[in-house]
Amino acid sequence: MSEEIKIGGKCPFAGDSVGGVAGSEPTTDQWWPNRLKVELLHQNAPLANPEDPDFDYAKAFSELDLAEVKQDIKALLTSSVDWWPSDYGNYGPQMIRMAWHSAGTYRIADGRGGAGEAMQRFAPINSWWDNGNIDKSRRLLWPIKQKYGAALSWADLIVLTGNCSLEVMGFPTYGFAGGRIDAWEPDTLTYWGPEAWYGKKIEDAPRGPFEGHPDQMVNRDLRWTGEAGDDDYDLEAPLAASNSNLIYVDPEGSAKKGIPEDSAADIRITFGRMAMNDEETVALIAGGHAFGKSHGMTPPDQIGFAPEGAPMESQGLGWHNPRGKGNAEDTMTNGIEGSWTQNPIQWDNSYLENLFKFEWEQTRSPAGALQWTPVDKNAPRTPDAHLPGVDHPLMMMTSDIALKVDPAYRKICEKFLDDFDYFTDAFARAWYKLTHRDMGPKARYLGPEVPQEDLIWQDPIPAVDFELVDARDIAELKAKILGADVSVSQLAAVAWGAASTFRTSDKRGGADGARIRLAPMKDWPVNNPDDLAQVLGVLEGIKRDFDGAQSGNKKVSLADLIVLGGCAAVEKAAQDAGVTLEVPFTPGRNDATAEQTDKQTFRWLEPVSDGFRNFHRDDIRYHVSPEQIFLDRAALLGLSAPEWTALVGGLRVLDVNAKGAYREHGVFTDRPGVLTNDFFVNLTSPDFEWKKVDDEGLTFTLDDRHSGETKFKATRCDLIFGANAQLRQLAEFYAQKGGHEKLVKDFAKAWHKVMMHDRFDV
Repeated sequence: MSEEIKIGGKCPFAGDSVGGVAGSEPTTDQWWPNRLKVELLHQNAPLANPEDPDFDYAKAFSELDLAEVKQDIKALLTSSVDWWPSDYGNYGPQMIRMAWHSAGTYRIADGRGGAGEAMQRFAPINSWWDNGNIDKSRRLLWPIKQKYGAALSWADLIVLTGNCSLEVMGFPTYGFAGGRIDAWEPDTLTYWGPEAWYGKKIEDAPRGPFEGHPDQMVNRDLRWTGEAGDDDYDLEAPLAASNSNLIYVDPEGSAKKGIPEDSAADIRITFGRMAMNDEETVALIAGGHAFGKSHGMTPPDQIGFAPEGAPMESQGLGWHNPRGKGNAEDTMTNGIEGSWTQNPIQWDNSYLENLFKFEWEQTRSPAGALQWTPVDKNAPRTPDAHLPGVDHPLMMMTSDIALKVDPAYRKICEKFLDDFDYFTDAFARAWYKLTHRDMGPKARYLGPEVPQEDLIWQDPIPAVDFELVDARDIAELKAKILGADVSVSQLAAVAWGAASTFRTSDKRGGADGARIRLAPMKDWPVNNPDDLAQVLGVLEGIKRDFDGAQSGNKKVSLADLIVLGGCAAVEKAAQDAGVTLEVPFTPGRNDATAEQTDKQTFRWLEPVSDGFRNFHRDDIRYHVSPEQIFLDRAALLGLSAPEWTALVGGLRVLDVNAKGAYREHGVFTDRPGVLTNDFFVNLTSPDFEWKKVDDEGLTFTLDDRHSGETKFKATRCDLIFGANAQLRQLAEFYAQKGGHEKLVKDFAKAWHKVMMHDRFDV
């Protein structure tokens, strides 16, 4: 403390305002926008979670009386509160929308989104304009969440409330599974698209009170290519929604032009990106729109900020409506006003009946949004949701009319019209898939309402009905594998290729099931199909010999042998480098069949760029650099920065690269197949210099500073570990004295983590 402050008591802050508040200064991202954000691997750190480290959600959930929980939810659904009155005296429709929009962020390309962590509670999703007023639905549920506490996650409560809502309105749901575990902080890693909130580039985005005003969502050029109806019409991967801030498509049609045919094209692509076929798509739209209404009674420019921008006194509630009551008959949500049916709180087939019975003309809502009303003025009307004795014309959205004009969708609609029971079953199954798609295998499902049926989208694997191998068997099998005519590199590559398909996002992929031996995975170029076939042939022979020599019910699955072969290879490579260790191995996997494998959806797991194996398809148009894709793959594997670094250093010297254009790149060692720390030693050596080979800066050579001799080749996915400040510290850590043995141990630990990702049974 200065003498002036100490003696005179002068205020230490000069001027009229207090400066130096963390977060007010320009951020690192603003200074260096192209920096690789390695710290994103460490989101959802344990420090953010208030639960005790040993809290067991599965155990807590299993002790709930689910029937009592549902009774409490259903009592709430058929009530009404003054601050947010229920439409038609039933909160069911708005709660269906809440559950749908929570689950509907799922996308099959990278498995991100979905209801699994209740990310709907956090930015940016909580403030998307398509989620307008869903904050009210969750706030209505707070007393129930408060009552059951940690035993009922928000994620499970949101989906369960959607099911209860359907049931109170007469719909027979297919089932419900708990087991979703809440996140405790926003997801800052997922890429939701190139647009700013207004569908424009960030620097061009206007700022106004109604963040995400739908009328501004018109610039589709940043995520779409081609025109609707063209063969090249498509959406940037991995995106699924047609615009930023949407769950699926704009209800007013592509670019708000109100053209049903164009809307149908958007629907097919977006629902397909969310893992739904045509029949499931129609079932979800027709089933969901059997209930409730849309709200558009207040001009959007009068609505206040979304939750993240709302004033402090709003306490997390956004979209303040100053007109009239601010709710009920004055509600503004997506701008479209009206209901699809005559009885919006009863399950029936009137949505499809109305859609096909009447001709529809385009009109506008009080808020100015495009919508459709019957041409026949004598058509049935729908009651007002709040005013007794008042009724309104029926309403359809452009996305509804699309089902009528698209030939394939129309055929499905007609089938549903002819067979209401079939439609009911189709919607029940599609809703179940929608709300459970991101949960992964059934081993994670909890509760008494889990259906017994195995569904293809759950990637089923036969139950293990045989005695597992013991320690002695494992040792003998390792010896046979290492004695076979396959290399350490080949064994490690096959095991890594099988296990590294796993995604922490939707829990798909992994070594269990041995699907690497089936189409489409066996033919992926990244898996080196010829080497894969050779290794699988050897392992299948070892399996036959082992199973045939057993007198009892003891067997070994090919899935276990694939992983065991990789473990044996790592141990051998470490031993050859002078380090003795045992890589953990836990048997219990089984082999899936081709009939249990959905080829159409498994193709989304194929990497088009995989930095772990220096694979990068040059025929793909990328919007981000290879190292950005590499970081994303590391995140989907649930790796920390040290785990990522150790795995790459080990995989490079094990020589598991894909046999493509970059086959030799990154193998910075004269002893491939030996688990050394040579990758890091050579990467960080001042005796060499890196030189760019191509104009794009995708490939490089490592040249001796004195002789000029080219020593090694590299890609961006190699050099990033020396160029990025955070990753370089880790590279130097493994290159320094004592780093080799540490690398071997860290590699084996991270290897085991990846091999065990899909073992939800242990």
